[in-house]
Amino acid sequence: MEEKRFVNFKKEELGVKEYVKHELGKGRISSVSVEYTPIGEKIVIATSRPGMVIGRKGEKIEELTRVLKKRFKLDNPHIEIQEILDPRLDAQLVADEIALSLERQGSLKFKVVAYKMLQEIMRAGALGAEIVLAGRLPSERAKSWRFAQGYLKKTGHPAKVVDRAMAQAVNIAGVSGIKVSILPPNAPIHDRIVIDQAFLAKLKTPEAPVEISKPTKKKRKRGAV
Repeated sequence: MEEKRFVNFKKEELGVKEYVKHELGKGRISSVSVEYTPIGEKIVIATSRPGMVIGRKGEKIEELTRVLKKRFKLDNPHIEIQEILDPRLDAQLVADEIALSLERQGSLKFKVVAYKMLQEIMRAGALGAEIVLAGRLPSERAKSWRFAQGYLKKTGHPAKVVDRAMAQAVNIAGVSGIKVSILPPNAPIHDRIVIDQAFLAKLKTPEAPVEISKPTKKKRKRGAV
């Protein structure tokens, strides 16, 4: 009985997230999280366009709050906006932007879209990025294309700091899948070597020679066998 209640609770929470993303529009929302507090439910919306999400004088937030109360039976929902300062370092926003570009420009220009977005990600300061497109993009047969640049961890503990996201683009050729992985500039990489002026100066400075003393041989006593 408890398991069934927990599953229904998570389904309702997923329904809230999907509704908020669909209502506010594709490409504007990075993530939606629901936190439960003693005074009600706090819904945190991460976006790069807070003005478009809030609306004029907060009318969109008020309308969204009314729908959440009526449709999802929330007691006291409180919507909080978390602004994303650099959208090109957010994997979900990048994946949605690629999907929208493929839907507008067509699937034949997928290479132009992918390379342009990859350059913008690296120009924003990312240590590495990877974009994988799959589907019937250039022909009738489905195929996957990979575009990568920089340094990107795939396995181990450092791979957890990589921001990953997925999206879908619907066009005439069918549905295309999009995967985006971004390594942010502040990611802790222990085996990373930064070649700067201090590092080059250290290489040019000759180290003092180290004298190695030879071990002294013990003299054998006469008559010893």
